[in-house]
Amino acid sequence: MKALVVAPQPFFQYRGTPFSVYYRTLVMSEKGVRIDFLTYGQGMDVDLPGVRIFRIPAFRFLGPVRIGPSKLKLFLDVFLVARLVWRLLWHRYDVVHAHEEAIFFCAFLKPLFRFKLIYDMHSSLPQQLTNFKFTRSNRLIGLFKWLEDLSIRRADAIITICPDLADYVLGQLNDPERHFLIENSIFEPVRLKHPAQPSEPGPALPFDIPAGRPTIVYAGTFESYQGIDLLIEAFRLVRRTRPDAFLILAGGTPEQVAAFRQQAGPDLDRHAVIHERVDQTVAKQLVAGAAVQMSPRSSGTNTPLKIYEQLSSGVPLVATDIHSHTQVLTSEVAVLVQPEPADMARGILEALADGRDNNPRVRAARALYAERYSRPVYEGKIERLLQRIRSCAE
Repeated sequence: MKALVVAPQPFFQYRGTPFSVYYRTLVMSEKGVRIDFLTYGQGMDVDLPGVRIFRIPAFRFLGPVRIGPSKLKLFLDVFLVARLVWRLLWHRYDVVHAHEEAIFFCAFLKPLFRFKLIYDMHSSLPQQLTNFKFTRSNRLIGLFKWLEDLSIRRADAIITICPDLADYVLGQLNDPERHFLIENSIFEPVRLKHPAQPSEPGPALPFDIPAGRPTIVYAGTFESYQGIDLLIEAFRLVRRTRPDAFLILAGGTPEQVAAFRQQAGPDLDRHAVIHERVDQTVAKQLVAGAAVQMSPRSSGTNTPLKIYEQLSSGVPLVATDIHSHTQVLTSEVAVLVQPEPADMARGILEALADGRDNNPRVRAARALYAERYSRPVYEGKIERLLQRIRSCAE
């Protein structure tokens, strides 16, 4: 089977790229699919057997491609569509695997080029327009809703990444066998085509952590829905009972970091680090040394990608008791708290008191990950997807 993957994102870069696209492609290539991969110009080349990566111009002078919808992405997508059409004209593909908004182009091109179509649906695109405050135009949001519904109808297979999206898609399908729930649940090290030489040291922590102090760690984006403001206020309350606690927040833009440092104020200056985005290896190092890890998200319906790694980490997890989390988490595997400072502080103190060793929640979290989200489980889901596509082609 020969496939064309279309991913409108800066593939691959350690900061800001959804790793799910990498792992989807890796596992499919391991199963014998020959893949051409079309993506933006920004990013780092990775070593994927059987995969050829094709890029549009990087246009770096226009700045980095950020998470969520943007005018820069609309500009880049013009070039992505042109390159997509050129490849379809000159190459025969059995299947096109479209990620996110690439489905809009591919759904219209499918009848012309007669390929099978996979829609990799990481989120509801109309919802993204409002979540990222890209527009308030009901007409534009309505247009994206129409395009999304059309794409679901035309796709031969639709991948969703969490139960909420699955319910949304299944509500529109007459043929539920076209749907596949494949969580973004594997996170092994990315294989770079030009890795650092063995003599080169790995990335060091960009800041000092006081020895002997239990750390509370959040590593992720600083978007408004992530609840960073709530976590800062919760930590202020935690210190009344545990003055030895130390807070680490890593993952923001310079502007976001400045805003949250201002919120923290001088009274937390010696007890917290609020830092910009860090390398994936550094983020793992921070979590590995944590006493408690956090997912303080205040709103949303999609399950955060980091939840699966948090389940397998062996570190107690405190997460907000909202639908975004409870699709995966229960009180048996995490301390669930309300998205407000007082209850979040209560949960952090409970997790600190429980500790890491012989913690029943930590054991249950690892067992849940092994049973439902580990690599063998993920591979099985990909194999069922490929069987579906092969049967459609017969």
